[in-house]
Amino acid sequence: MSLYLIIGILLAFGIPLLLTPLVRKLAIAAGAIDRPGKRKVHQHPVPCWGGLGIFLGFAAALIAATPLIAGLPHSSEVKGMLAGGLVVLVVGMIDDWKSIPPLVKLAGQIVAAVVAVYLGIRVPFVSIPFRGFIKLLPLMNYALTVFWLVAITNALNLVDGLDGLAAGIAAISAGIVAYISFSQGVMLVGICALFLGASALGFLPHNWHPAKIFMKDAGSMFLGFTLASLAAIGLTKSAVVFSLILPILILGIPISDMLLAIIRRLMRGQSILTADRGHIHHRLLDLGLTHRQTVLTIYGVNLLLGGSAVLLTFLKTGQGVIVLFLLCTVVLFLANRAGLLPPQNLPGPPPADPRARHAGSQK
Repeated sequence: MSLYLIIGILLAFGIPLLLTPLVRKLAIAAGAIDRPGKRKVHQHPVPCWGGLGIFLGFAAALIAATPLIAGLPHSSEVKGMLAGGLVVLVVGMIDDWKSIPPLVKLAGQIVAAVVAVYLGIRVPFVSIPFRGFIKLLPLMNYALTVFWLVAITNALNLVDGLDGLAAGIAAISAGIVAYISFSQGVMLVGICALFLGASALGFLPHNWHPAKIFMKDAGSMFLGFTLASLAAIGLTKSAVVFSLILPILILGIPISDMLLAIIRRLMRGQSILTADRGHIHHRLLDLGLTHRQTVLTIYGVNLLLGGSAVLLTFLKTGQGVIVLFLLCTVVLFLANRAGLLPPQNLPGPPPADPRARHAGSQK
């Protein structure tokens, strides 16, 4: 293992671990505090801006490993990933501090995605089962890349609802992305994914229930944006026949939660930007699981989906289709049992505030 890789991993893990207490003090001094509310289940004010420590760890690791990654294919796209990630980080920190309107936050995410695309992050072609590689026209790949970056940024943001949930999902997903990337020879994405996962893990001890600090929008949007960027740089363009499906499986929890939220709100006649208490973690809490049981259950499903993505890289097309069919059947069954599928999750008034039973939720 390269010395630069080891140094990068240590920095990625160590900086969030050591600097997050200082970030916490900064957030308290600035007044970036998340206070208990109607849809929240934590009972005491908790400082935000934990995403700053995650970003600093990841950026420091990339800088330290520059000699290692400079000559690798797609290395120029790292600038787009970092620049766009910095934009969403700043937008998230402002939102965590002063609470900006949803449309303004969305505009900031689009700006970040456009910056990343301008600096080289693209999905010029994709591999689809039974069709092979399909080359996209420039305008189409620009639009698809922007949509993908913004969608995954919001998906991870929406799932950030319990202590340790988003950080753990990001770490697991990054680890799986790293494994697949290394196995497919996409070294740049594998290295960056390792650094991102280490940064999330370095933050996790401060965010584990009961959390001392929340990553909030600054952290969840940065992690989502960076994972989406890594998928765009490497996974969607790999030689694997299911390359287009791999990132969707790896990020299956946040993507599913986002899609269910959109369907739920549209069927209620609400704006898709309307906040509610119907996310996957809320439903599991309502079923009687404790905070930690809910988080660990979602981790388990995340590992199942990620493991399925790894399995697909070894299978032929026909075998992969069978695995995907069985996986979808199992996931739909579990989702239905949890009351996640319409119309079960469309009651008029929201459930009673469960703060008396569950403490520590971030949203």
